[in-house]
Amino acid sequence: MTETRLTTGDFTEENEPFTLFGTWLKEAQETEINDPNAVALATVDPDGLPNVRMVLLKDFDADGFVFYTNFESQKGREILATRKAAMCFHWKSLRRQVRLRGTVEIVSDAEADAYYQSRARGSRIGAWASKQSRPLESRFALEKAVAEFTARHPIGEIKRPPYWSGFRIRPVSIEFWKDGAFRLHDRIEFRRPETAGDWSKVRMYP
Repeated sequence: MTETRLTTGDFTEENEPFTLFGTWLKEAQETEINDPNAVALATVDPDGLPNVRMVLLKDFDADGFVFYTNFESQKGREILATRKAAMCFHWKSLRRQVRLRGTVEIVSDAEADAYYQSRARGSRIGAWASKQSRPLESRFALEKAVAEFTARHPIGEIKRPPYWSGFRIRPVSIEFWKDGAFRLHDRIEFRRPETAGDWSKVRMYP
């Protein structure tokens, strides 16, 4: 079996986290069976009680990590209230994990429009038909809403709903973890005091 764990040198050669993340994500795309861009997203409600769910990372660069959602959903409301969130990627095939947390900004309308139009037509219709995170009286009610919206828009462009857009997490910390024998894992954390600051790097006890 081919060894997939990186050596310690793969950490120390990088002085900023985004290049390393890009390398790890590319390798996950080659080894993970499903959705290598799946990530656990953590938020907090008005009482400070955490919520976590899986979303799909749709873009990342030196400005941050982007995903899209209904802003009237539970996660949307919680993020808009705090403008803070955390993510955790876990790639079982590679025995690696990446955790990050930071402040959140809304992507530009141009970014949101471009991504929305790239989605399958059924997904665009679903964004209109689903009142995400709110009580649903029956599955039939959802299917009826989808059918009604589909009938109203049989062809042509479907505009992005005003309540549907993207969030960008601008991290202040990103931790890379890889499995080690006898639970002596490797952990490297990149930190910066603010989202526009310079990164520092520290090795952590496993």
